[in-house]
Amino acid sequence: MSLELSEFGEQLGVGSGISELMDDLGNALAIAATSPGNERVCMLGGGQPAHIAEMDAVWRQRTEAILAKPGLLEHTLGHYEPPVGNTPFRTAMANLLRRQYDWDLSADNIAVTAGGQTAFFLLFNALAGKFRDGRRKKILLPLVPEYIGYANQSVNAERGPGDGLFRAIKPRIEITGKHEFKYRVDFDALEVTDDIAAICVSRPTNPTGNVLTDAEIDRLSRLAHQHRIPLIIDNAYGAPFPNAIFSETRLIWNDNTILTLSLSKIGLPGTRTGIVVANTEIIQSLSSMMSIVGLANNNFGQALVTPLIESGEVLRLSNEVVQPFYREKSRLAQQWAHEFFDDSLPYFLHRSEGAFFLWMWFKDLPISSQELYQRLKRRNVLVVPGNYFFFGMDHSDWKHASECLRVTFTMPDGDVKTGYKIIAEEVARAYREN
Repeated sequence: MSLELSEFGEQLGVGSGISELMDDLGNALAIAATSPGNERVCMLGGGQPAHIAEMDAVWRQRTEAILAKPGLLEHTLGHYEPPVGNTPFRTAMANLLRRQYDWDLSADNIAVTAGGQTAFFLLFNALAGKFRDGRRKKILLPLVPEYIGYANQSVNAERGPGDGLFRAIKPRIEITGKHEFKYRVDFDALEVTDDIAAICVSRPTNPTGNVLTDAEIDRLSRLAHQHRIPLIIDNAYGAPFPNAIFSETRLIWNDNTILTLSLSKIGLPGTRTGIVVANTEIIQSLSSMMSIVGLANNNFGQALVTPLIESGEVLRLSNEVVQPFYREKSRLAQQWAHEFFDDSLPYFLHRSEGAFFLWMWFKDLPISSQELYQRLKRRNVLVVPGNYFFFGMDHSDWKHASECLRVTFTMPDGDVKTGYKIIAEEVARAYREN
């Protein structure tokens, strides 16, 4: 039988950057598990949070508490909750945000989704794409590189020059040190036209660890409000949890802002629990969409963390355990990068302000980041080539987009150190050969 796919099927079912890379990671894990004699694979490509011993102990304790309370496990595993999420969980989240930030919201402003990725799939396709009157609208990305998981989420992607769900703005590159740089929003190039449905940023940004300044966020918020469109802030790594952010920032929310959080980066990626904070109209729409595509959400993550949110313990864990752990991982990763990379080479690390990655830029790299990725893969080091993160724009004549790598630092220190050493060797070889 020959499988014929609809446009929707073609867009989501025939491969993408993120699916290819997840396949690579999965295959590498399988090979390592079945062939113990093979050289260890340095898994530096994914966004897997680290196993922090103190956090793992918390999840074990919370699981034991669920088991110990009569009827709670049975309810958690054996009942559908409302598609918008468990009411005690949503109430606890609203109370936490109201106490912490003095925001005027309630449980009616909180929705749960099957992970943050699902939240963005629903939000992007609800706000942008093709409308009944024939118009097409886009999501504006004011700063790329941006999260690879957004790129292929449109259910009705167009074909042709300038088509697609996103419109992205090339960043300003500011050199901030001998081997350090930072991306800035280029507001001079930023234009909100009538076909823009929403503005979207991640903060801290996956892949670069960039944290948009408060001034940048305020300016984007004013633009969104002026044009009567939402500002979507992907806050998966930010405050109040997991707070994997290394700079002082102010978190904003208002009726015109859609803020997303997640339980993944605090150490619970397997529970697939995303959280959306938005006005009640958006929340009601998400509830309807979740009931259609998923019926209900995963209950276990909500059951695990509700008492921690109610007590505020989740804030202590984020501030005193999670953030210091990743701050130190970042410091070590930068130390090893500077130790292994030839000081005479034009390498730059994006200023590490949060999240789980170092973003490496090799100026005038003689080979593409894709070729470098393949060379590293042959040496059992898995990273992510940077070109995948520059979507929503034509970067064919912009060499910078193929000169970068995203490399995680969440894996065991030995793997990170070994992987960075091999990256340095392959980069030096590329420059030397050309």
